[in-house]
Amino acid sequence: MALDSKVPKGPIKDKWTDYKNHIELVNPANKRNIDVIVVGTGLAGGSASATLAELGYNVKAFAYQDSPRRAHSIAAQGGINAAKNYQGDGDSTYRLFYDTVKGGDYRSREANVYRLAEVSANIIDQCVAQGVPFARDYGGLLDNRSFGGVLVSRTFYAKGQTGQQLLLGAYSAMNRQIARGKIEMFNRHEMLDVVVVDGKARGIIARNLITGEIERHSAHAVVIASGGYGNVYFLSTNAMGSNVTAGWKIHKKGAHFANPCYTQIHPTCIPRSGDYQSKLTLMSESLRNDGRIWVPKKMEDVLAIREGKKKPTDLSEEERDYYLERRYPAFGNLVPRDVASRAAKERCDAGFGVNATGEAVYLDFKSAITRYGTEQAKIQNIENPSDAKIYELGQAIVEAKYGNLFQMYEKIVDQDPYKTPMMIYPAVHYTMGGVWVDYNLMTTIPGCYCIGEANFSDHGANRLGASALMQGLADGYFVLPYTIGDYLSNDIRTGKISTDSPEFEAAEKEVTERINFFVNNKGTKSVDYFHKKLGKVMWDKAGMSRNAKGLKEAMAEIKAIREEFWKEVSVPGGANELNPELEKAGRVADFLELGELFAKDALVREESCGGHFREESAEEDGPQKGEAKRNDKDFAYVAAWEYKGEPADAVLHKEELEFNDIELKQRSYK
Repeated sequence: MALDSKVPKGPIKDKWTDYKNHIELVNPANKRNIDVIVVGTGLAGGSASATLAELGYNVKAFAYQDSPRRAHSIAAQGGINAAKNYQGDGDSTYRLFYDTVKGGDYRSREANVYRLAEVSANIIDQCVAQGVPFARDYGGLLDNRSFGGVLVSRTFYAKGQTGQQLLLGAYSAMNRQIARGKIEMFNRHEMLDVVVVDGKARGIIARNLITGEIERHSAHAVVIASGGYGNVYFLSTNAMGSNVTAGWKIHKKGAHFANPCYTQIHPTCIPRSGDYQSKLTLMSESLRNDGRIWVPKKMEDVLAIREGKKKPTDLSEEERDYYLERRYPAFGNLVPRDVASRAAKERCDAGFGVNATGEAVYLDFKSAITRYGTEQAKIQNIENPSDAKIYELGQAIVEAKYGNLFQMYEKIVDQDPYKTPMMIYPAVHYTMGGVWVDYNLMTTIPGCYCIGEANFSDHGANRLGASALMQGLADGYFVLPYTIGDYLSNDIRTGKISTDSPEFEAAEKEVTERINFFVNNKGTKSVDYFHKKLGKVMWDKAGMSRNAKGLKEAMAEIKAIREEFWKEVSVPGGANELNPELEKAGRVADFLELGELFAKDALVREESCGGHFREESAEEDGPQKGEAKRNDKDFAYVAAWEYKGEPADAVLHKEELEFNDIELKQRSYK
């Protein structure tokens, strides 16, 4: 199958404008006769549902949570990027575009990213109009802060709760349409298959998670906005319910999957404290604006801290290695996430990790508190302030900027981060890979769209911080509502889609048989047993450091885990009731298929890219062990899954990317 990205011709800065000027439209009277299903109600799905309903389409929105307010977008902390140049520091649409493509190791589709940068300013205006309480400066203008990988301040924020506030804005817009009857909301429902009729996506099979009832829902188009698949690693910053099922189901019905191994390793997460943990907690990257990252210079100090004989505050400045400031002086602690993550892992692998597991570095706010306190003392005309007074004044400023994050850290770790440095370590966070889409955000199944984190297009090999919220809202508010109309204009005479067709019958039968297998299988091991085994293989052999030998072992081990899963999994409870273990079983079954494809994709990438360092194993030719291989031939790997047999070769197609205004070059932060 040849892939057609449908990127418009012409200069990159004109593509989106020219595209909108020439697409087919659906007039308002016809929109009320067209149904659209949206799976997922986070920032991408929520904004898309609200906007499509506002335009006049009939929307069915599905969420596996009890409310759209519980979508995982609520967990985003630090901010949302937009090229409004409020700080007057040289930002522009082009610079946001450039930083995003460069930060993604030149692996994103440039036309999509330029469009993202173009509409970014509109997102902020939209959210302000909805009442999102963005932080403001002394004069009342919206405030900005910096995030990693850029040299300007373009990140709009609401303390450390930006995702929550943006989601409440989208939710309020949805509620308006729910009240008008334009959105039919299906809470506590999970999509378990897509239905393809005459080659087009025409509906879904969903399970009512309260009653267990299997339902058929039809529509003229289906939009997948179900987020990422970081939980394939078991331990990640994702909510425990986050899964790949919706994206994987459409993949198995013909939607191509691109770059499955591109995973964001976030540098500022609370380190794990033991094998009993079920998830990790993110600390916003915004903390790197004021926090300085370091480890002790001397091994004896590391050992003394681990043994409790020394505190980090006992070490002088000369005894600390601020390794990011030392290695990358231009960016300092605000290097991109992949750079910060690999650097932290390198220091810990070298033995300088500061906690009991040896997997932690310090994020220290003492310098910022002193700096802010000194400034406040001058502003308040306090002469000869004591060190304690300076610290008190500075702490108040830091608390105003990051207070809820500090509070969250103290509740989890039981240490006061105002008095002792935070400990952080990289963890799996976002996934840049996902369902392949064209410029219209349509998958390779006609009528099936994929938006937000669930698709692959905008972030390349590494997402810049504060770009996830930007992409989700751009897709939902300003891109999909245009592009989907071009497709739906051919459906104005189609009428209602029947759910009595053989295709709906077959899809429901397949879903029912799978559920019945789980509840009737007489296995001896829990779903979590298999999920944890998968996660360990993924982190050890397909995580930040990868080599051919380990990836081949991972593929064999995941296959063995999958085979054992189908023989030995035990799911308590029944099918016709609320059964979280049954939900989990289906999701882990999908992770076990994705995991093997993930490893295959990583195997064929003989490069260090994004957050992933490719090491050389004994069976590979090339640079010496530990040296990075980089492939400057940029393309997206598109994988297909032969779901009735074994996985197909991971690389079936190479989609050449465009380089209109950017000279292809290796990234340098020195």
